[in-house]
Amino acid sequence: MKKLFPTPLVLLLLCFICFSACAQQRLMENLDRGLIAIPQQDGSVAVSWRVLGTDPDALTFNLYRKTAAQEPVKIYTAQPGDPSFFTDTQVDLSKENTWYVTTTTNGKEENQPGSYTLNADAAQLPYHSVALQTPEGYFPGDASVGDLDGDGEYEIILHQMGKGHDNSHRGLTDAPILQAYKLDGTLLWEINLGKNIREGAHYTQFLVYDFDSDGKGELVCKTADGTTDAAGIVIGDPEADWRDTDERSRTFGKILKGPEYLTVFDGETGKAVATTDYIPPRGDIGAWGGHGGNGKNDRTGNRVDRFTACVAYLDGIHPSIVMGRGYYGRSVLAAFDFKNKKLQSRWVFDSENGDNPYSGQGNHNLSVADVDDDGKDEIIFGAMTVDDDGSGLYTTGFRHGDAIHVSDLDPEVPGLERFGIHEIEEGTKGPGVVLFSAKDGKVLFTAMPNQDVGRGVAANIDTTRVGAQMWWLGSRQLHDIKGNPIGEAPRSANFLIWWDGDYSRELLDRTYIAKYGKGILFNAEGATWAKGSKATPSLSADILGDWREEVIFPSKEGDELRIYATPIPTKHRMYTLMHDPQYRLSIAWQNVGYNQPPHLGFYFGQGLKSIPKPNIRLIPKNLNPPK
Repeated sequence: MKKLFPTPLVLLLLCFICFSACAQQRLMENLDRGLIAIPQQDGSVAVSWRVLGTDPDALTFNLYRKTAAQEPVKIYTAQPGDPSFFTDTQVDLSKENTWYVTTTTNGKEENQPGSYTLNADAAQLPYHSVALQTPEGYFPGDASVGDLDGDGEYEIILHQMGKGHDNSHRGLTDAPILQAYKLDGTLLWEINLGKNIREGAHYTQFLVYDFDSDGKGELVCKTADGTTDAAGIVIGDPEADWRDTDERSRTFGKILKGPEYLTVFDGETGKAVATTDYIPPRGDIGAWGGHGGNGKNDRTGNRVDRFTACVAYLDGIHPSIVMGRGYYGRSVLAAFDFKNKKLQSRWVFDSENGDNPYSGQGNHNLSVADVDDDGKDEIIFGAMTVDDDGSGLYTTGFRHGDAIHVSDLDPEVPGLERFGIHEIEEGTKGPGVVLFSAKDGKVLFTAMPNQDVGRGVAANIDTTRVGAQMWWLGSRQLHDIKGNPIGEAPRSANFLIWWDGDYSRELLDRTYIAKYGKGILFNAEGATWAKGSKATPSLSADILGDWREEVIFPSKEGDELRIYATPIPTKHRMYTLMHDPQYRLSIAWQNVGYNQPPHLGFYFGQGLKSIPKPNIRLIPKNLNPPK
C-alpha cells in the first residue's frame, strides 16, 4: 500500500493554523492598580492593589504612604510571589494619607496609576462609600461594572428599582432606571427605560462591557417606545403606551404589544448610539411553551416575557452580545456584534417548539465558558449548551432550574463541569440535582429523584478536601464532587466569595460572610441586600485591591452603595480575577434573572497546583479599536 506524506506546503499550513489557534488572544480591559485602603477598628489600614493578568511573575511592587505635606515613605516591598496586600499599622489617621504603588523592572521604578486617599476630617468607615442620587420611590438593585471612560478604573452601573412585579403577576410597574457612578460618587448619567419596559427580575436585563474594544465600555439592554437616554433623546414614539391598563384584564400591567428594541448606550455619556429591532420578537405569545415542568403555554405573558442576557467571545477575540428570551418552553438566544457604532446580527438559536429536544431546558440564569477548549465561548443555558456558532452543542433533557455553577469543579476530571438544580413539577420525572461534563453533557452525578429543588451550590468550601463540594436545599448533607456524603451542609445555599486568605471560598448570604466549619467572619451592619427573597448583593466581584472579591451592598436608607473589601491578610499572590475570561463574563451576567456567583475557568481551591496565565491582550489606552 502506498503511503501518503504531506507536502512541505501542507505542513506549513498546518503549523500556521495551529499557531494561530494558540496565539489567539482575547481583548480585555486595561485596568489600573485598583488600590484600596480601608481603616480598621484598631487604627490600622488594610491596603491592597491589583496584579494584572499580563504582569510578569518576577514583578516587584513598592507600597508608599504620603502623609499630609510630608515626603512619601516606602512602607512595604512585595518581592516576586509576595501578596499585593499590606496592613499599615504605623499610619496617623488624624492626618490626610495617600497610598500608592510603584513597580520595579530591570532596576527602574515606575509609578502605577491608582491611588487611595483617606481624608483626616472624613469618617473612618470600614468600607468605601459611593453616594447615590436615588430617585424618589426607588431603591438600589443590581449593579455591574465597566471602565466607561477608559481611565483604567471601574465605574458602577446601577439598576435603580421602582415598584416591580414577577412576570407571573398582574399589575403596573414603575419605569426601570439605570445610573452610572464614578467610585468617588460622581453621577455620570441616568437612563429612564420608560413605561413600556416592565420592572422585574426576569424582565429588565442589562449588560456592561467594552463591546467594540475601544477601551471604553458600553451599556446594552432591551428598550422600547419612550426610553429616554442621558441626553434626553427619546427612542421610538414618546407618546406610545403599550401597557394593558384594564384592571379587569388577566394581563393588567403587562406589555404584550408594541415595538421592542435593542440599544447600545455610550458608557461615558449615556447617549444611545445604536438601536435595532429586538431578536426574537414576541410573535404568538401563546407559542412559548414546551415539554417539561412549567412548559405549558399561556397567553398572559408569563413565558414569552422571560429574558436573559450574557457576553461571549464567539470568535475567541472580540466580545459579542447575546440576548435571550424564554426558558420554560421555547428558548431563543440571539447574538449581536457591535462594530463601527452599529449592531449586527451574528446568529439566532431557536428551540422552536415542544418537539425540539432543546425546548424547556433553559434556566432563570445562564453561564458562559469555553467548554470544548477551542478558544471560543459557549452558552451553558440550564440543561443545554449552545455552541459558539449558534448551533446546539448538546441537550441533557433535565429541564430548567434556578441555579447553575460552571467551573473545573473536579480537578481529577479533564475539562469543566456544570452543577445545577432542576424544577421537577407538573407530573414530570427526573433528578432534581445534576452534575455533568460541560463539554458533552455526560452525566457524572444525580440526586433528589423526581423532586423540585429550589437552590444549590457547588464550590470548594472545605479546606481539608480537594475539589468542589455540592449541597442543595432538601438535603442536610454536604457531598464531595464524586457525590459522597462527607458531613453537614451549610445552612445557606446562595452566594460565594473569596474573602479570607486561602484558596477556598466562603459563604455569602444576605449581609454576612461565613467560613464553612468556623462560622461568621463578617457582617455588613447598616447595609441590606438588593434582591428580595434571593438575598443577593448588588454585586460581588474582584473590582478593587488584590485577588479577593469585594461585595457591594446598598445602605438600608438607599442613599449609598457600600463596597466592602477584605481586611484579612493572605500569603498568596494572584492576578485579578477579572483577567480570567470566564470570571469576567460571569460578572457581566451576574445581574441576570436569579443572580448567581461568578466562577473561574480553572480549578481554584484547596490543593491548587498551578495557576494558568490568561491568554489575553489588554486594549491599548486612547487608541482606535484593535483589529
